Amino acid sequence: QVQLVESGGRLVQTGGSLRLSCAASGRPLSRYTMAWFRQAPGKEREFVVAIISSGTSTSYADSVKGRFTISRDNAKNTVYLQMNSLKAEDTAVYYCAASPNMYLLGRSPGNYNAWGQGTQVTVSS
Repeated sequence: QVQLVESGGRLVQTGGSLRLSCAASGRPLSRYTMAWFRQAPGKEREFVVAIISSGTSTSYADSVKGRFTISRDNAKNTVYLQMNSLKAEDTAVYYCAASPNMYLLGRSPGNYNAWGQGTQVTVSS
């Protein structure tokens, strides 16, 4: 089982940028489709973006398309989420997730069997 640790979350102003990282250990990241989900207080966990194992295909939620970019460095066993033009509604705990299905860009939490502990992103005006 792969272990995931997110980092990079913090308080940022509206319109600002932030880069989250997800470091994997235990198994090579290249064997997994990776995704970011987020969960705001009182809301269900929400799909943000996914990237297949090779990094050649991605899928974004409409709410973040054009503002967020996912990337991965399999040599460093790390996935990144670059977030630009942040809005108050982006405030949430952001989770990194891994799926052993290397070619499926799943949008449901049930598609993923490994999760990080989450990192808090707060966007304030």
